[in-house]
Amino acid sequence: MLIHDDIFSLEGFGGKLRLANGKCRLKIFDLSKGSGKGLAHIRPLIVIVSDIPDSGMSVRSCSSHIATMVTKEFGMDPNRILFIEYYPSTSYGENKENVIPERYEAIDFTWYQDKALEPKYRKLTSPMLETVKELNERPQ
Repeated sequence: MLIHDDIFSLEGFGGKLRLANGKCRLKIFDLSKGSGKGLAHIRPLIVIVSDIPDSGMSVRSCSSHIATMVTKEFGMDPNRILFIEYYPSTSYGENKENVIPERYEAIDFTWYQDKALEPKYRKLTSPMLETVKELNERPQ
């Protein structure tokens, strides 16, 4: 079940430098809510973040900060969340003949107190990839 789908604004850190200040697309799904059928999930919360054009930051460069702020703002246990970065398919070239396919990447963090550190990226594979794609593409 979708519990949040909106632009998420990050207040940066670093004083006047405003490091990690920007916005991203944030979708949060709770697999424990809904029909009540299916498997129980160790990580029932799925957080999908993606870049937006006028952000001023990339989600990859701020993934730890985003994860930290999302868990604080939504009061979620980070050990129950599967964090995902989503990159839609893009075309480039004179006639848009070159295509970079869409990509979903899972991110695992080391948590120290309430802060996400040391992001480790891994390719999202089946069957979780299909589940996440279906959630992300489902009209809400």
